[in-house]
Amino acid sequence: MKITANYQTITGTVKPMHGVGQPPFIGANFSLFHYLTEAGIPYARLHDVGGWMGQNLYVDIPNLFRDFDADENDPHNYDFAFTDRLLKALCDAGVEPFFRLGVTIENSWELKAYRLQPPKDPAKWARICEHIIRHYNEGWADGYHMGITYWEIWNEVDNCMEVGKSPMWHGTKEDYFRLYEVTARHLKKCFGDSIKVGGYAACGFYAWDCDPNCDGNLVHTENPGYWRKKWEFFVEYFHDFLKYITSPEHHTPIDFFSWHVYSDIHKCLDQAAYVRRVLNHYGLNDVPDILNEWNLCYDVKRRATPYAAAQSFAFLLGMQKQSVSEMNYYDARLGASPYGGMFNPSTWEPYLTYYAFLSFNSAYKLKKEVETDSDDGNVFTLGATDGTDKVLLMANIGKEQTADLELQGVDLAKATVIRIDETHTYSLTGESIKDGKLFLPANSCVEIRF
Repeated sequence: MKITANYQTITGTVKPMHGVGQPPFIGANFSLFHYLTEAGIPYARLHDVGGWMGQNLYVDIPNLFRDFDADENDPHNYDFAFTDRLLKALCDAGVEPFFRLGVTIENSWELKAYRLQPPKDPAKWARICEHIIRHYNEGWADGYHMGITYWEIWNEVDNCMEVGKSPMWHGTKEDYFRLYEVTARHLKKCFGDSIKVGGYAACGFYAWDCDPNCDGNLVHTENPGYWRKKWEFFVEYFHDFLKYITSPEHHTPIDFFSWHVYSDIHKCLDQAAYVRRVLNHYGLNDVPDILNEWNLCYDVKRRATPYAAAQSFAFLLGMQKQSVSEMNYYDARLGASPYGGMFNPSTWEPYLTYYAFLSFNSAYKLKKEVETDSDDGNVFTLGATDGTDKVLLMANIGKEQTADLELQGVDLAKATVIRIDETHTYSLTGESIKDGKLFLPANSCVEIRF
């Protein structure tokens, strides 16, 4: 197979694709945040932080404002203690918080749902959110000036095909649309362009291929049963939300649209293209879409393997070439969960996937993306330069093979090769690239520096 790159052709900017969700901490121990600094992690999304109900301590609105009937203008009615420690630790590590305004998932909702009902007074809920933002961005209530950009209204509200049967939201579509409208309007009135407000952290568009309302190459795939109906509901919800906020009678501000995906990488790329087409269809061409939950390997038996690292690396490289503006991997938690793919919960040591993010940062730091291509659909590439230094990243999620490198604007004799595979943990190999040929093991990540 062949890989080409031209370091004289700049195609864009390397985007902050290597953000995370659920940063790695236990209790109030943030000692692992140095790993985030070293990998240049740009954002940490604060959803499901701390585990069940945010440990009753972190981030969730009911943890920060415990009595909804209390006076929202009185600083004494807010409990910022633990969330302050977390956000300050993130900022000290050079990581900007991506703040989800809402609640943690309740996976045992069938036994009892504690916090999933829509706020009984949307306007008051919006004012509570306002004061939380003022605390972290304007110093209100002995607060800070963190300059947090992103404020996301709730999470996965579309996971409610039947009202009252969801781990995230026990209201109707209309309940959420109204909450979003009231909150977005109020926050933008208060803070203007100093913050970005959006939502709704959509579950994903696995039925994108049967959407008759979207232009594109739509291929209907038969998949009968409950999940297919639920996936089609996700698509329906997407359109209904966008119709609502863009309608003349509501005309609601939205600075970003957030969504999630857990699937095969090629299907994920299709979904990314679909999201952009639909946003454009509703005239939201300038509204960025943020993929702030994704994970391609949440099998606990494989998450420590080169397979998991290669899948994540391929995703970072592949999505860089889509219209997605930034991403957050779900997740970087330090705890027993199939989704915790970055750190071993027993040893607190990084898994190989962490090093894929570290490698991506080598391109992110150089800022300018250059033209690259691969003629193999299972080999993903990204090239970057700052005008002096250059890097080429490659992820092979297919079979082992040898790549012919056709690179313009670099000296292969000066190449330094770093690998993540069965025998390398983001380590120098000392190999030279003879005759422009490079061996790519199955499930491997390669970084070449020039």
